[in-house]
Amino acid sequence: KMNELSDVGREKTITNDYIRGLVDGEGCFSFSTRPYTNRFGEFVRQRIPSFTLSMHERDTKLLEKVRDHLKLKNKIYIQKKPNRSDGFQRGRVAVLVVREFVQLKDIVIPFFYHGLIGYKKTQFFGWLERIGNDPTVSQKFKFLHWLHSHGWYEKNKKYVD
Repeated sequence: KMNELSDVGREKTITNDYIRGLVDGEGCFSFSTRPYTNRFGEFVRQRIPSFTLSMHERDTKLLEKVRDHLKLKNKIYIQKKPNRSDGFQRGRVAVLVVREFVQLKDIVIPFFYHGLIGYKKTQFFGWLERIGNDPTVSQKFKFLHWLHSHGWYEKNKKYVD
């Protein structure tokens, strides 16, 4: 049984500012690594830009509300076993991860481009710069940096409240 504090079903709406605040505390703009063999037969690790929002599994419905509000198509993953390597008795974690180029380009980046403050804003724009400067990021994803550096997101304020 879910307690009252984690029951998000009763709230009528979730706002853009609420999501940005949630991401400020629980979100991350980083990279996933995908190993593959290139056309020369060499083993390479490619870095894929990713947006992640992770919370205790009791907040899975909240993650679903965030996903649905942003019109993302991703599944919410729930960790099989809690991480207890440090001796603490933690619960399992629910995670929303976005790595798909189109969703990053058309939803994630425009949504956060004008809406973050503080360190998360610094992290976000640093992430965009690393996308453009990291040689292990594919040319396809480097286009995200190109859009940023050429002012496309600045001019197209899709999610400004």
